Amino acid sequence: MDTTLPIVWFLLIAVLWTGYFVLEGFDFGVGMLLPILAKDERERRVMINTIGPVWDGNEVWLLTAGGATFAAFPEWYATMFSGLYLPLFLILIALILRGVAFEYRHQKHGMGWKRGWDNLITGSSFVASLVLGVAFANFVRGLPIDGARTIHQTAGSLFGLFTPFALLGGVLFVVLFLTHGAAFIALKTDGEIRARARRFASRTGAVAILAMLAFVLWMNLSFSGLARGVAGASPALSLWPAAALAVLGLVVLWLANSRGREGWAFVGGAVSILAMLVNIFAALFPNVMPSTLDPAWSLTAATAASSTYTLKIMTVAAVVITPFVLLYQAWTYWVFRKRLTVRDIPLEAPAPVAEPRHVAG
Repeated sequence: MDTTLPIVWFLLIAVLWTGYFVLEGFDFGVGMLLPILAKDERERRVMINTIGPVWDGNEVWLLTAGGATFAAFPEWYATMFSGLYLPLFLILIALILRGVAFEYRHQKHGMGWKRGWDNLITGSSFVASLVLGVAFANFVRGLPIDGARTIHQTAGSLFGLFTPFALLGGVLFVVLFLTHGAAFIALKTDGEIRARARRFASRTGAVAILAMLAFVLWMNLSFSGLARGVAGASPALSLWPAAALAVLGLVVLWLANSRGREGWAFVGGAVSILAMLVNIFAALFPNVMPSTLDPAWSLTAATAASSTYTLKIMTVAAVVITPFVLLYQAWTYWVFRKRLTVRDIPLEAPAPVAEPRHVAG
């Protein structure tokens, strides 16, 4: 088999996951921040409207990443769902409930109705962020893949996934997305919400810096292919510059936010997430799923890939379709670039009160 195309598709899948987390990261952050930054219904509507035109488009990256993994690396896909079935199912349920909540909250005027869906947006955003962080930490750490089976299925339990390193990954994703979301709210709103978002980002930004520093150090020193002595592992030059940039991006976010430079703060958060994903996939390579039982049973990009013919067809399709996806998403963000305030949100008319009917005697 040609070894070039599996590497190309490994890189493309890394790009798809990076795009998803850069864009959906602030979506999750906005959802988690609803009860923290918004003080009334109009402010909650302002926050939801900042992501209203783009949140479902951002999820296209997740669908494409999943589909590409299934088609390009079917054994990786099968093993991932074998070992992480319950966490991935939990993520799926959270994303479904989150999407339903966005669509249903405005269907009735009752405050109890809206508050219930808002709580669902917040809870599902938190669960998705936490479990995705745990899952990606386990991708790098590895799973107990048993090479004696036809398809390398995992032999571990659900609770075995929640190791200290995996929990650190979950905490990092939550704090990182909260900070990224606060920077986005400060960029997209004005007035009191903007001020609250900046204050919040100042507090969580410092925590995110420390969590990111701990995560990339632990990952690169203990779980990277280079640290494990894997043949063909990514060199240090592809690990440590990405790790440094991931931390530096959050420092830029924190400093720019304190100076009222919301645009640079958001760019810093986006760069940090991008660099973190580069570091994760560089630490993973050449494996796509390391085995904690025996390194010889690890899945690599070469051994888990589809046939060369399949990868060639997929490459042609990606070259044709990807530019259109990038163009329409860029156009969407450009059209809805305006800041929002509560003045843009009309007051809801109170529900009409039925007048008493007089029955003729």
